[in-house]
Amino acid sequence: MQTAPTTHTPLESSNILPACLPVELSSRLAAQLSPLFPSILLTGHISTLPLSSLRTPCSTTTHSDPVVSDNLACIFGNMEADEFRDFGEAMLKYITDYLENIRDRRVLPTVKPGYLRDLIPEEAPEDGEKWQDIMKDIERVIMPGVTHWHSPHFHAYYPTANSYPAIVADMLSGAIACIGFTWIASPACTELEVVMMDWLGKLLDLPAKFLASGSDGKGGGVIQGTASEGTLVALLSARARTVKAYAKTSGYDESTFLGRLVAYTSDQSHSSVERASLLGGIKMRIVKTDGSLSMRGDVLKATILEDKAKGLIPFFVVATLGTTNSCAFDNLDEIGDVCVEQKIWLHVDAAYAGSAFICEEYRYLMTGVGKADSFNFNPHKWLLVNFDCSAMWVANANELVDAFNVDPLYLKHDMQGKAPDYRHWQIPLGRRFRSLKLWFVMRSYGSKKLQEHVRGQIALSHEFKKLVMQDARFEISAPVVLGLVCFRMNNKSEEDNEKLLKSINERGKIHIVPSKLHGLYILRFAVCSRFTTSKDVEFAWKEIQDATTDLFETKST
Repeated sequence: MQTAPTTHTPLESSNILPACLPVELSSRLAAQLSPLFPSILLTGHISTLPLSSLRTPCSTTTHSDPVVSDNLACIFGNMEADEFRDFGEAMLKYITDYLENIRDRRVLPTVKPGYLRDLIPEEAPEDGEKWQDIMKDIERVIMPGVTHWHSPHFHAYYPTANSYPAIVADMLSGAIACIGFTWIASPACTELEVVMMDWLGKLLDLPAKFLASGSDGKGGGVIQGTASEGTLVALLSARARTVKAYAKTSGYDESTFLGRLVAYTSDQSHSSVERASLLGGIKMRIVKTDGSLSMRGDVLKATILEDKAKGLIPFFVVATLGTTNSCAFDNLDEIGDVCVEQKIWLHVDAAYAGSAFICEEYRYLMTGVGKADSFNFNPHKWLLVNFDCSAMWVANANELVDAFNVDPLYLKHDMQGKAPDYRHWQIPLGRRFRSLKLWFVMRSYGSKKLQEHVRGQIALSHEFKKLVMQDARFEISAPVVLGLVCFRMNNKSEEDNEKLLKSINERGKIHIVPSKLHGLYILRFAVCSRFTTSKDVEFAWKEIQDATTDLFETKST
């Protein structure tokens, strides 16, 4: 019987070896493997062999010149598919047990800085370890130093969202492992993001100009890593637009105007806004808020006109919906009128509060959003999508592209202009397949369940407010609008309120953080975990009451 001729494929295009191997390395690899596998030719070609046939122990031979390992299994690592399934199943069980029993863990760790170094070796292992040993070290090494953000007893900062569909989506994202900087780099990565941002924008009832499917086709959404990135992207885009316009009308070089540009935000805005101005090399004017901690249009306009009289060029305003300090809201409608009149880019930072706008009854808080040039909020705070997923929309995406367009030959492709290349919409080049999380979560829960989640957490914050108001030792420090309650001991000094907060956190049963409002030290109670119930709210309030009694009343008797 005549044997069929063996077919060979070039080593660098084999379905076994990485395509990125250089030609000279491919040839050396073929030469090393030819004694082991006769079908490998010294010409740098390899027959299509099943991966299982290449599983031989890795050689420990040392060489004077850089060479690849003595068999292909070493290239791919020691973990094969069956082992991965076992590891994955063990991790899924661990994650489920961790989250479902998280209320039993102390919310704030007791470790000191540097605790972890003594628990692990000084250097990485030379040989791979069993996944079972890695699993054992999660409890020994990692968990003692974890602050449990998803504990129902965690009430600090603002929420960071989490859900099983989002976790599963991140698994798939990690498996696909694309870097979707252009459409051709992964069409599904780009196109799902375009559609998901339209889905999300419609849930919030954003104006059509922000949607990719909008009437003029100029707008659209993009997923940034954080709201901080969104603010910086908006500022740099506004800067580029303004400098270009002034250079065109005046005839002067663009650099002439950079030092005269000035941006504006309120004294309650997030620190990342001021940081964006530092990174962008721009002056930032801080606008004083009113008694409700809201930036108003008349004060902003007066500040802008004052700067114009000095020869400065106002170009960018950040309005905050739901401040970090107290969940206060700038008067977006008034601010929008000023920005339209003065031809200034208006960016809306709704990092926390934006999720509430999926509920119709809270949309009054974003009245005037149609006057904005860009809008940003974090689904990873409140919409059951785990970090990182910060949703940003712009009315004219061309202004982002104009600001960030660097177009080397190796990133060009035949479909440019027919679909977004998101590298032009952000600071970094690479980007993860983050839209999978939005797709999985919105499909798994639907808008109704997401609305129930938001409304339920707001209701819990009002339950906490009632408990505070029933205790004469305390007072509410700011209006409770969404899921945050600001309070303090009345008739007590700043130092006493600070001592109370420290005592609460040292007791370790709940975790809260402070802030300052109108110059007064206050305590913030945020409903954060999706596991939080009315009983958890009552538990937290009793813990605060007990800490107050132990700290002040026991000593006085």
